Amino acid sequence: MYPNSSILGRPPFPPRRGQANGIVAQLPFPVLFSPHQVIESQFNMRNTNFHGLPLNNVARLPAISPLDWKPGLHSPPHVPSVSAVTLGRKRRSDEHSPYDLKRQRFSSPGRHLGTPEAAAAAASPLAAQTARSRLRGEGCSPASSPRTPKPAGCVPPLNGQPQHSAPAVPLPPAKDKLSQQILELFQACQQRGDDLQKKEVCRAQLQREIQRLFPNSRVYLAGSSLNGFGSRCSDADLCLVVQDGPLNQRTDAVYILSLVQKLFYRLSYIERSQLIRAKVPILKFRDKISGVEFDLNVNNIVGIRNTFLLRSYAYIESRVRPIILVIKKWASHHGINDASRGTLSSYSLVLMVLHYLQTLPEPVIPCLQKEYPECFNPSMDIHLVPEGPKDIPCFTSRNQSTLGELLLGFLKYYGSVFNWDRSVISVREAEAFPKPNCREWRDKFICVEEPFDRTNTARAVHERFKFDTIKEEFRKSWQMLQLKKDLNFILPVRTTIQKR
Repeated sequence: MYPNSSILGRPPFPPRRGQANGIVAQLPFPVLFSPHQVIESQFNMRNTNFHGLPLNNVARLPAISPLDWKPGLHSPPHVPSVSAVTLGRKRRSDEHSPYDLKRQRFSSPGRHLGTPEAAAAAASPLAAQTARSRLRGEGCSPASSPRTPKPAGCVPPLNGQPQHSAPAVPLPPAKDKLSQQILELFQACQQRGDDLQKKEVCRAQLQREIQRLFPNSRVYLAGSSLNGFGSRCSDADLCLVVQDGPLNQRTDAVYILSLVQKLFYRLSYIERSQLIRAKVPILKFRDKISGVEFDLNVNNIVGIRNTFLLRSYAYIESRVRPIILVIKKWASHHGINDASRGTLSSYSLVLMVLHYLQTLPEPVIPCLQKEYPECFNPSMDIHLVPEGPKDIPCFTSRNQSTLGELLLGFLKYYGSVFNWDRSVISVREAEAFPKPNCREWRDKFICVEEPFDRTNTARAVHERFKFDTIKEEFRKSWQMLQLKKDLNFILPVRTTIQKR
């Protein structure tokens, strides 16, 4: 929302004399700053949702929030004059009045003929898109006229956002026993508002503490906590953003996390901090107050982008969230949902389900990156990412399959139909494309494309034995569920609900 913000885009400290360029050379040793130097974060989820900034930073921002935008801040818009004959009688629908502007001010900002944005919009389609982006925060719907109500998007607003969007999609009806079991499990295990609030409280406090080390940094909540597929027992993913742009994960990220870990040693409410030196290094820790386990990474911007892509898929069709949560519980129960042990990550599982729902003869969900490319542009400023999909409408599918039928179809697809040796699972393309002959895909047992950076999210499955185990669980569960039509035969419902 704030392009070129002072929060990002420059290192927190100038390099010392004699040091080389780079983030490591520019980072300090742990030094506590005086309270007036600490940048306070907002507590009401606005930081998490990239909406708003601390009040003491507003004056430094070069851009104006779309929510605060007013025509008076730009050149005066052109207002057609009112004919004398309109006075004293009701105005016809094809006439205009100066009060049109007043109505427009309280509706979604549209193009105004007298503004520089409107002149640019008239010049070229690309300029028009840029003008709309500046006024509407990269929204993907056409600018609405003052008299046309703005269509509501399918994604419910995050806490702290204006309540312009439609309410969450209602749950689908359960027409059979298997579908009823899926809904029961989903309703009992899905993440609730108070679960999210606990995570947000800790995130806000940690941001205040970390900004003592890196005053221009921000901490964002991501992953299943925000994408709509989290359960009550889900861990929370945090992304620490210290600069706008790439960062060396093997050196710089590890160094930054080591400084944060030292800081955490002095915080009484943080325990069991552990630095994991993976491809994307993370700092694992536990919040004593809420009992939530956290994973903190540094500048893993793609994680923020895919959080809001998945959130859009979660709410675009009412069957998506229940079926994905149950499949994640099923995979965990059968021991094939742990990337640290050479099986599938939850992220890979979610992409596999979305791909299946996209590629049915009658798709249950569309391909959002194809139909709304401007909403999920991989180069979009990170502050604009949450605003991108806000106006995407719900998808009406002609596929009327029940939740039980979709679960059976998913297990069958990956148990006996999908060609693991030759195909790559792609949500970005809504198809399985041939496996390329390159290092990223060659000799990999399972290939699931990350929708933004196009890497393999299933690269953790690198042993033949683990791969065969995964395929066998799909096949056996499909055969058992097809025979019994009872979820308990592949996933004990009551026990799973008790674990949450």
